[in-house]
Amino acid sequence: MVRSSFPPPHTRDLADYGSVLRRRRLLVASCLLIGIAGGVALLVVTPKEYAAVAQVQVFPTGIQDQANQVTSRQREPLNLDTEAQIAHSATVASKAAEILKKPDSEELREHAIVDVPPNSAVLSIWFTAGDPISAAAGAQAFAEAYLQNRSLSATRTLAVQMKVLSAQLHEVDGELGKATENVATLARGTAARMVAEHQQSVLGRQVYSLSLKYNALKTIAIVPGSVISQARPPSAPSAPSVPMYLGSGLFLGLLAGAGAAFSRDRLDTRLRAAADVERLTTLPLLADIPLRADPAAFRGLAAGVVASLGEGYHRLLVAELGTVAGGPVAERLGAALSHLAPVAVVTDPADRPDAAVLLLGLRRTTSTEVAQTVRRLARQGTTVLGAVTVPPTLPMSTRSMKQTA
Repeated sequence: MVRSSFPPPHTRDLADYGSVLRRRRLLVASCLLIGIAGGVALLVVTPKEYAAVAQVQVFPTGIQDQANQVTSRQREPLNLDTEAQIAHSATVASKAAEILKKPDSEELREHAIVDVPPNSAVLSIWFTAGDPISAAAGAQAFAEAYLQNRSLSATRTLAVQMKVLSAQLHEVDGELGKATENVATLARGTAARMVAEHQQSVLGRQVYSLSLKYNALKTIAIVPGSVISQARPPSAPSAPSVPMYLGSGLFLGLLAGAGAAFSRDRLDTRLRAAADVERLTTLPLLADIPLRADPAAFRGLAAGVVASLGEGYHRLLVAELGTVAGGPVAERLGAALSHLAPVAVVTDPADRPDAAVLLLGLRRTTSTEVAQTVRRLARQGTTVLGAVTVPPTLPMSTRSMKQTA
């Protein structure tokens, strides 16, 4: 009875994934170089963009400003988020287009970005363009357009408020004149005169209050803000980013290389190294015989074969697959077995062997060929104990090829 004392084939673990990349390192390196080259090519053909920034400090005008509640996290009374939206609005873009003498304000708006530094009353207005001078001019134009729009909006609001107060003051002043005339017609000490005098006093206080508000509005000096940092032409382009393009090319190349390596490894069934036997077939690896193997290698192989065969007489087939130095290997294995057990080594399947060892030529044998050979031998009642790998040094004889076919 033939029994197996060899361990089962290895399953794939993390180390196997690393070995796949090592085996396919040329493919991975090629994809990596292609990815880097693609990143460099995109870097060359992508138009350069320059970004300039102008910073505007926003002052409260006191005329219907969007206010914030001052807290420990928000120290500015103005709502700068609202002001940032206004600075990027179509109205401000139109004024910037007038300053730059550009016909398309929407195109300018697409190149502008407004942000607010934390806990500040400052707007940072960025503008991107194809050259440094245009970038600086665009940022400066948006800053000036925003201040013009803010000043104009405050002036219009102030004018409306003054107009409303003037109308109210005129109306109350007219009522006060009528009340004064009414008091003069009434006798002193009468109840009617006391009521009329009280009404006159109330209207007088209203006139005084409205006059103070009107005079206060007349003295308001509207200061919308100031440009605290003029836009300067940038010395280097902001895009394309060299690290981003090269890093993306490197990452995509590595990803493509890993994918190609695993795909190629899955499709390639050729046994290129001794470790591929257990990885690609169901057979255990009995030994990896080098060109000049010492006797100890064959003694260890023979001991393992005897342990698998069990007691009694056995006929062991040494079947060759691929271009191998099969004859010397079979002879030296037979000599080593003769000292351990009654085992006859044969090379012809017609000799009715009960067990077999496959000699596999590395880089010339595929797992498909191994599987076909194992199935043919199983139909003949021959148990395959495992495989022995040898270098493809000598071509296999025509007779051996026919025996293993």
